[in-house]
Amino acid sequence: MKREFWFVVGSQFLYGPDVLVIVENRAREMAAKLSKVLPYPLIYKVTAKTNKEITDVVKEANYRDECCGVITWCHTFSPSKMWIDGLRDLNKPWCHLATQYNQEIPNEEIDMDFMNLNQAAHGDREHGFIGARLRKPRKVIAGYWRDEKVHKRLGDWMKAAVGVAVSKDMKVMRFGDNMREVAVTEGDKVEAQIKLGWQVNTWAVGDLVKEMNTVTESEIDALVAEYTAAYDVATDNAAAIRYQAREEIAIKRMMDREDCRAFSNTFQDLYGMEQLPGLASQHLMALGYGYGGEGDWKVSAMTAILKAMGENGNGASAFMEDYTYHLVEGQEYSLGAHMLEVCPSLAAGRPQIETHHLGIGMNEKDPARLVFEGKAGPALVASLIDMGGRLRLIVQDIECVKPILPMPNLPVARVMWRAMPDLTTGVECWITAGGAHHTVLSYDVSAEMLRDWARMMDVEFVHITKDTTPEALEEELLIKDLIWKLKA
Repeated sequence: MKREFWFVVGSQFLYGPDVLVIVENRAREMAAKLSKVLPYPLIYKVTAKTNKEITDVVKEANYRDECCGVITWCHTFSPSKMWIDGLRDLNKPWCHLATQYNQEIPNEEIDMDFMNLNQAAHGDREHGFIGARLRKPRKVIAGYWRDEKVHKRLGDWMKAAVGVAVSKDMKVMRFGDNMREVAVTEGDKVEAQIKLGWQVNTWAVGDLVKEMNTVTESEIDALVAEYTAAYDVATDNAAAIRYQAREEIAIKRMMDREDCRAFSNTFQDLYGMEQLPGLASQHLMALGYGYGGEGDWKVSAMTAILKAMGENGNGASAFMEDYTYHLVEGQEYSLGAHMLEVCPSLAAGRPQIETHHLGIGMNEKDPARLVFEGKAGPALVASLIDMGGRLRLIVQDIECVKPILPMPNLPVARVMWRAMPDLTTGVECWITAGGAHHTVLSYDVSAEMLRDWARMMDVEFVHITKDTTPEALEEELLIKDLIWKLKA
């Protein structure tokens, strides 16, 4: 889908038509030059001088699917009462860019004409007041519009806004229910649709099996060729690989037919299937689909959203699970993995296709899966949980490392990391906040982007950083609990 952002510039008639021509020309120039360095096009729409011009562009923005958000800037003084109707009705993400056309104050040419034209410092404060008065969620980015730091923050905000667009159009296909008796993978699907736009529905595993039976050998041949081009084959069990291809083709067909971007399944419900989809799920995630194990539809949708927010619209983000710890003093690490399903976008090297016995679930035969080590570097893990009456997004900064042990008998993809501020304190904070064992691990999406996404979606946000302490977090959670109960 085409995605773009709209640039709406504030001014007024007070300074005469010549000034308005300059403002429009500069705004067009800024939009064109910014479009070359931002991840999505910035389209100049209007130099707004009246209530009608603002409400008209907002109505159009709300209606046009390709418009993922609006960026406003007040080149001159723009009386904010005329913005009330438009901003009140705006239902797309809003960023207020507080900048000015010129970088420096020109010593020789500055006079009152220059001051009247270049008074964004004045206009942006008036514009900021009405945003605060309306209590409208917005991102404020201040700085010179040509600076790389401003480009980075604007680009990250755009990616978060694309995450909102993806969320509001999210459909999740569930094969079976969630794992029996598990609490954190449960959730209010009606509230998720009201709040986030997610449509979460179930399809019978039998429907998937029926679809699998229609897949042709030539279709399997073509997909296996894709596997062998992207991955090293380290198994003689060609039948297992072909079976995974059959599963993938069928799952993808069903999702595409229903316009679903994510899916979940559970090892407890594989009725009529020989293998839990491992390689199939991993390759589908590499294509940008979201996945959640054990019926976890929340992490499935969030995986798809973070992938869409990442680099090139499908970044290094993946379904993940905290499995076990290394608690040697000075070498405290968490080992993340899953039974089979970790996206190869996290891989440090070229993944291998292997087949091994899976001692859990209803597998009749050994499933094929990708085995690899995750890459080193800063990352985060994110967990969306249902607190009953509201959703909470918990984000923790982590530092991924090359696994300190080879683990030759562990036949799954794995990532090793140190949680901030340190492993044990980080675990205490994560558990205190109610974070799930399933997360989305991302190298591409930043905590600020997820904070922006949560603000746009009206979701509680909790960030565990290198400076977090359990005591401070407990107080933060208590205050947020009171605030969100008042909001409800």
